[in-house]
Amino acid sequence: MENNDHIIAPNVAEREAKPAMLRGWRRKCPNCGTGPLLKGYLTVRDTCEVCSEELHHHRADDGPAYVTILICGHLLAPLMMLMFEVFRPNALVLSVGFMVAFVALALYMLPRIKGVFVGLQWAKRMHGFGRDVTPVAAE
Repeated sequence: MENNDHIIAPNVAEREAKPAMLRGWRRKCPNCGTGPLLKGYLTVRDTCEVCSEELHHHRADDGPAYVTILICGHLLAPLMMLMFEVFRPNALVLSVGFMVAFVALALYMLPRIKGVFVGLQWAKRMHGFGRDVTPVAAE
């Protein structure tokens, strides 16, 4: 029976997660920090144009959308309660105003949070980002 397990080679340097995540927030390559990470609004490039780092390994899936909604909700819900208590606007004005604010904030944050997810996966060598792997010998 074949063993398909892999281990990271012992001589591989550890990648720093915080700088990679900050580069992702800026929508830059987590490796070099200069090449663009996205080739559209949310589409991750296959490789970096500057350093040729392979980026197609990412598996962000629904994580960035979930985190974006979570953050936007936690930021705007208390603000909406405060606005209602202090100014007592019409319910329609309040709801439409905050819907527009929520959509604008979510559209701003979504590609940045996706970049953070890709940067974290790159730093932790998840989903194929750890190309410096050696197969475990079958016993």
